[in-house]
Amino acid sequence: MLLTFTLIILLFLLFIDIPISFALAGSTAFYIMFNDSVPDAVLIQRMVGGIESVPLLAIVFFIAAGILMNYTGITKRMLNFAQIVTKPLPGRLAQVNILLSTMMGGISGSNVADAAMLSKILVPEMVKKGYPKPFSTALTAAGSLITPIIPPGIAMIMYGFVGNVSIGKLFMAGVVPGLMLCVIYMIYIHFLAKKRNYETESRGWPTAKEFFFSLKDALLAFTLPIIIIGGIRFGIFSATEAGAIAVVFALILGLLVYREMKWKHMVESIVETVKTSASILLIIAAGSAFGWILTLEQVPQALTNFMLSHVESSTMFFLIVLVFLLIIGMFVEGNVALIILTPLFMPMLQAYQIDPVHFGIFFIICLSIGTLTPPVGTIMIATCAITDTRIEDFVKSSLPFLVLLIIAALLIAFIPGISLWLPNLLS
Repeated sequence: MLLTFTLIILLFLLFIDIPISFALAGSTAFYIMFNDSVPDAVLIQRMVGGIESVPLLAIVFFIAAGILMNYTGITKRMLNFAQIVTKPLPGRLAQVNILLSTMMGGISGSNVADAAMLSKILVPEMVKKGYPKPFSTALTAAGSLITPIIPPGIAMIMYGFVGNVSIGKLFMAGVVPGLMLCVIYMIYIHFLAKKRNYETESRGWPTAKEFFFSLKDALLAFTLPIIIIGGIRFGIFSATEAGAIAVVFALILGLLVYREMKWKHMVESIVETVKTSASILLIIAAGSAFGWILTLEQVPQALTNFMLSHVESSTMFFLIVLVFLLIIGMFVEGNVALIILTPLFMPMLQAYQIDPVHFGIFFIICLSIGTLTPPVGTIMIATCAITDTRIEDFVKSSLPFLVLLIIAALLIAFIPGISLWLPNLLS
């Protein structure tokens, strides 16, 4: 009964728009206050213990690296490369949008940051070229969902930490699914652009000089994910150390190679990093305390027993989880759902003999879909606010992308090799 009241309070606090971390901490405090067998100090102990971990430093480092990259000039060089590569394709700016999201995913690790940046840079240009604003906004939002599964995705670090799964293997597992989703989007845009006559005029193929000149400028950005995966694979450094290396790499690019970063940018980057990291770490801390309650009440074991008694095959398990996460994603922010649900799913994965690395990529994709759906879709709200697009128009334009994302999630679920091929090859 106490757990039921705790869940009701959590939902009420979320409903009245209390910040997520405070809603989790508040509902946990209620449970502890009225549970005589639990000391009051447990709340603080569990919150501090939840973030007192070296692997979580990777989140801070990769956030800092992504923010610093915005001041290095690397974004405009990658944009130029994407424009050259997509030169002969119909719907060129839309193709650039998707390709740039994929490339930026290997740098920032944050889908919100990428969506915000591309909404400012590309959506106004797309509108000038005749693309409807709702479509341009929905495309930008959908493209940013490639970021969480391209290393160094912050969501993979959080899942690996909470679920005790190798972050290095998760990084490797996300490469192929991320590229697959990029290709799926670009194929869709190819046919849609021809149908709606978006930038279908012939521009010819890029010359070898254009290609290699633009590649030279963007090449250093491509080396970061290779350094991260290669270093982790060969045991040169851990995922946390890789984050520190990414920060040093960004500083070298900005201060010594491109020389576009100013010292005032350093201060701005530090402030932005502290704000972003603090919001994520507060959610992890409060989520850890709330997760402890669920474990104390043996909720994971109860759910596992329930699933095993009603669902026999892993195929049906994946389908049920997909539908469940699509519904959850409509009402709960992705990071919160990841923190709370990961401990619940782990016993089930063992029962159904599902690789936690394989499930992690599927899990993150499904949660990412929720960021595009009302009422609390973070990417939807952020992009619509920046581009001044009505939510209703965004929802209509995003439907084809939601279908493509669900197809991608099902492919990842039922073809384990998509996510496990690279980790198995490099293991």
